[in-house]
Amino acid sequence: MTNRKVPEKWQSNVKAIKAVQVAFDMDEKVQMEIRKSAVEANLSPSDKIRLILGLPVNKKPKRPRLTVSLSADDYQLLAKKYQLEASQQLEIKRKLMDELVRFASDK
Repeated sequence: MTNRKVPEKWQSNVKAIKAVQVAFDMDEKVQMEIRKSAVEANLSPSDKIRLILGLPVNKKPKRPRLTVSLSADDYQLLAKKYQLEASQQLEIKRKLMDELVRFASDK
């Protein structure tokens, strides 16, 4: 393995490259408690775990977002549900967002 200099524009990513993700398989009750505590503190579960372990947390605000993975079959089902074509992914996304907002508003 050679020791090549990392390009200047990638310097800020060097630490992230060296980081290793650790997954925890633990009781569902423990996982739910950590997740619930994270949500209540407006933190990601990962940041909450770092705080519990006494590790530093990046204070840089994150863009709040929710994610879901959608397959081609999912787009077909959603297109049918919203009376759209599966290729109209942006419009489907708008409909999904509207539905999620309605869900949250009804709570």
